[in-house]
Amino acid sequence: MSPIALLSVSDKTGLIEFAKALVNEFGFKIISSGGTAKLIESKNLPVTRVADYTGFPEILEGRVKTLNPKIHGGILAKRDKKSHLNDLNKQDIKPIDLVVVNLYPFEQTISKENVSWDEAIENIDIGGPTMIRAAAKNHQDVLVVTNPNQYSDLIDAFKSSAITTELRRNYAQKAFEHTAIYDLTISKWIANQITSKQASWLQCLPLKQELRYGENPHQKASWYGDPEKGWSGANQLQGKELSTNNLLDLEAALSTLREFGYENTIKSDSYQKAAVVIKHCNPCGVAIGDSPYLALKKALDGDRVSAFGGIIAINCPVDEAAAKELENIFIECVVAPYFDNNAKEILSKKKNLRLLELKAESIKKADKNHIRSVLGGLLIQDLDEPNPDQKEWKTVTKLIPTEKEMNDLSFAWKIVKHIRSNAIAVASDKQSLGIGAGQMNRIGSARIALEAAGTKSKGAVLASDGFFPFDDTVRMAADYGISSIIQPGGSIRDKDSINACDELGIKMVVTGKRHFLH
Repeated sequence: MSPIALLSVSDKTGLIEFAKALVNEFGFKIISSGGTAKLIESKNLPVTRVADYTGFPEILEGRVKTLNPKIHGGILAKRDKKSHLNDLNKQDIKPIDLVVVNLYPFEQTISKENVSWDEAIENIDIGGPTMIRAAAKNHQDVLVVTNPNQYSDLIDAFKSSAITTELRRNYAQKAFEHTAIYDLTISKWIANQITSKQASWLQCLPLKQELRYGENPHQKASWYGDPEKGWSGANQLQGKELSTNNLLDLEAALSTLREFGYENTIKSDSYQKAAVVIKHCNPCGVAIGDSPYLALKKALDGDRVSAFGGIIAINCPVDEAAAKELENIFIECVVAPYFDNNAKEILSKKKNLRLLELKAESIKKADKNHIRSVLGGLLIQDLDEPNPDQKEWKTVTKLIPTEKEMNDLSFAWKIVKHIRSNAIAVASDKQSLGIGAGQMNRIGSARIALEAAGTKSKGAVLASDGFFPFDDTVRMAADYGISSIIQPGGSIRDKDSINACDELGIKMVVTGKRHFLH
């Protein structure tokens, strides 16, 4: 008896070549329906339509086609179980040996602008997932194929008689993954339409690549990402494979950089040209300049010692002048929306330097969730997105900051939210001068930042991600000549810090919002 293959696919890539091989080389009889059957018939290949095979017509405008005992009995029957084979004989049902199915393009449908509820619902496949799941369950007897990229491997396996248990199980796993992703997509879309909060966190991201290792060489690591969204949509122009630490630093760099906008075009003057240098997920240099070169130079000048081996992100296209600034510095990665040809030629001499082009569109498409793992679970929160609104800011001291000081305070506030708590940033003239990160007390972070800034602190501003529980940071800032301070406020001892500012001639602005980063 000839083996039977059931073919019903939405993605018809490579279908005809595959069907020809099944029929001409391996003697399969093909059952099919709808557009798949029509395409096979048009190529003069022998095919039996499902309605003719089952003796039952398609009904309900095609909603019911393959939901029939002759189909599912043929798929689910165990070949080594006599009672199953007896049932097939009694009902005149033939075993089906190969199921090739992929599903209605639901994700493609809902990606269309202004798709209606009814259109989306009609593109939910019922018969397809049912056949896939049935075949995957009975994989010991039925091969199930859900992706055109499996066709050539399966043909090779048929030719070499290598239809192993391992191959069958591998295809079954991919089949269940296929239907799981499909159901997940539908569930998430419906939840969004009815603004329902899902009782379970449902997410599925394809494997982008296996990384060489995790944070340390003894840790295994994998990178999963939605194609064309966020870092998965970045184009690596040169350099070694990205590492786990590279990606974590790149994420920190981009989060900081987005405070100043991110543009693909070098011709636009509607945004600030900014550069960020990151080391161990903390910014060690941030600056705004009138050109990519000036922004980059100022950011590096903020702390050239810490910049060694760091990550650089620039929010505008990199030109020749900016690239030359990087010629003699050891940097792991540079990311920007675009590198012009001169910049690429200059930086191509640094073979190990990773260059990434990340378009603004890839950033906009990415989900706005911050997800972190804890033992046995996940923590999911909104991103601490850029928010330039200063309506809640209040000057709480007798002296009021000048316009320049307010600009510097705004700049420092954008930086400090991206430094690990406890966080202190010292800045002036749209350039970071000193960063204090991750200390167990705030005065410790302030000391690191002020010592790094040194004499440049005179007339500069200081930002703190959390309130001051004591006035010690204010008094240390005064010793270094800080002119203005910005902090969230909210301590029961706020008055101590405000009084110290008034005593020492420092201005203080309270934002009413903190920016802890753990």
